[in-house]
Amino acid sequence: MYTSPSSPILCYSPRVTVIGAGRVGSTLAQRIAEKNLADVVLLDIVQGMPQGLALDLMEARGIELHNRKIIGTNDYADTTGSEIVVITAGFPRKPGMSRDDLLRTNAKIVVEAAKNAIAHSPNAIIIVVTNPLDVMTYLAWQATELPRDRIMGMAGVLDSARFETFIAMELGVLPRDVKAMVLGSHGDLMVPLPRFATVNGIPVTELLETDTIERLVERTRNGGAEIVELMQTGGAFFAPASATCVMVESILLNQSRLLPVATYLRGEYGLEDVVIGVPCRLGCGGIECVLELSLSDEERAALQASAKSVRQNIDRAQEILMAAK
Repeated sequence: MYTSPSSPILCYSPRVTVIGAGRVGSTLAQRIAEKNLADVVLLDIVQGMPQGLALDLMEARGIELHNRKIIGTNDYADTTGSEIVVITAGFPRKPGMSRDDLLRTNAKIVVEAAKNAIAHSPNAIIIVVTNPLDVMTYLAWQATELPRDRIMGMAGVLDSARFETFIAMELGVLPRDVKAMVLGSHGDLMVPLPRFATVNGIPVTELLETDTIERLVERTRNGGAEIVELMQTGGAFFAPASATCVMVESILLNQSRLLPVATYLRGEYGLEDVVIGVPCRLGCGGIECVLELSLSDEERAALQASAKSVRQNIDRAQEILMAAK
């Protein structure tokens, strides 16, 4: 007969809240739990959906060999004490729709989610995934008044992974042997850097013709739209969830990984008061530092153009929010 211990054993377990139980959010919850990184709170406004998803994930624990708790809820009170809050809530893109078309629908959702989350977990680090990513991250930063090291957007990790995938497919090599870096906005004006892409240390510029590299760069810029057009009923979610999980893991395990992250800039790369993707080191405190790469004139001009577009959309989003008050 099993006998319970006379006194409870209290063990600390980190908690990650995922706001939005759609395909990105639920897949991310699965990734975090099955990698044994943290307990997960999955929150959504739809009654019953996060609870059902959480129960489904819990029932897989014995098969997947982890003991993480997954809680589904509609109440922000259940997110209290989270180390990391990931915001995936919002409307996805449909065929023919750009990320910027989502400004009007998603701005209010993200601002409210960020405010509610930080009210219950004042020491949390926030990762924004909702599109248009750079603008939503800026609005969440502005709404919460968090220091920039504790709020960031997931974009460059995903865009770099797509670039790496296309390079690997072109060369017929293992994707894990390919390393690439993509800066700028999470959209058509992102800035893939072929000069910094390597295959086991060999520059990709030594392995592929210029025209081929340009074709892969263009496919990377349209990577999300390509999936939307193929699926018709939604967008990517496996790779975005994996990219976000990399950031969560680097923070929780204090790995200090150098990753392209959407962050608020205050002079770096000659840019002010804008959120855009640049290389950052991620550790337990969030963004430990921003790395300034030595860019060519052409690369710097492309980054400036990307930032200008983001700034324009930030202004539009702020006008939308003001008009809604």
